[in-house]
Amino acid sequence: MEKAIVKTDFNFPGQQKVYKGKVRDVYTLENDLLVMVASDRISAFDHILPKGIPHKGQVLNQVATLFLEATRDIVPNWLIGTPDPSVAIGYACEPIRVEMVIRGYLAGHAAREYKAGKRVLCGVELPEGMKENDRFPEPIITPATKADEGHDEDISREDIIAKNIVPEAIYTQLENYTRALFQRGTEMAAKQGLILVDTKYEFGIRNGEVILIDEIHTPDSSRYFYADGYEERQEKGEPQKQLSKEFVRQWLIEHNFQGLDGQQMPVMPDEFVETITERYIELYERITGKEFQKAATDNIEERIYANVLRFLETADLR
Repeated sequence: MEKAIVKTDFNFPGQQKVYKGKVRDVYTLENDLLVMVASDRISAFDHILPKGIPHKGQVLNQVATLFLEATRDIVPNWLIGTPDPSVAIGYACEPIRVEMVIRGYLAGHAAREYKAGKRVLCGVELPEGMKENDRFPEPIITPATKADEGHDEDISREDIIAKNIVPEAIYTQLENYTRALFQRGTEMAAKQGLILVDTKYEFGIRNGEVILIDEIHTPDSSRYFYADGYEERQEKGEPQKQLSKEFVRQWLIEHNFQGLDGQQMPVMPDEFVETITERYIELYERITGKEFQKAATDNIEERIYANVLRFLETADLR
């Protein structure tokens, strides 16, 4: 097994604080700079799984970078540069406490809710007679409140505005950005023979301006189907071939774990860990059209620290 980076403990020059999320470790430096390290941790059902997935962080970081650079004409974003395969450096923003989830197809959480009989999701009415993985007539936005710990909660547009979580003018801007980003992601995926099924975006405020933050269109934040054979599989009622974390969730469900009280996290065999790595690399190569170059996994921490230090010393960060 190659080495995975599951925790970090850096002390960068000018460091002020550290936030450790489910997957990323975020180091805040002076001058409102963030050093975001994409670890190899993997989460599902809002729980971090016990083993890291080698190269997963590199895949996430490099896919996110590709899409952030490809969407700067739509919305400004936080990213300044990527000095290491697993690191992004950018500007700190005040996070908006809403995740903008957009769905083009009835899949994942939406499909589970639909199967349970729900026909309204986050205030959005769902058409009758849909099958799992059917395409919606138009993409729907189903926001969620952003939780520091535990589960994010579905919420409607109306509740967001009524509770003044986000002012209506800002929320309308978020919706417009979300639809435009999803359209761009859909077009880029289609060129690679993929369908962007659903995804989420996170935004913040910097100098009074709405900024796109975090990652976009990665396998952690998005679901992709293979376009080839999609229609035939739907007609036959077969599962869609997909590139996302959903297969990890399905494996956990099959092993009686959905993050509920009293459930025991199953042990992940090394063979399954290797399978997850292969799926992440496959998505990288499919979505980018490039061969994945594995970064060396020996002395990961030393590599990251040296690359970040060099970037901080040489980049124009004004």
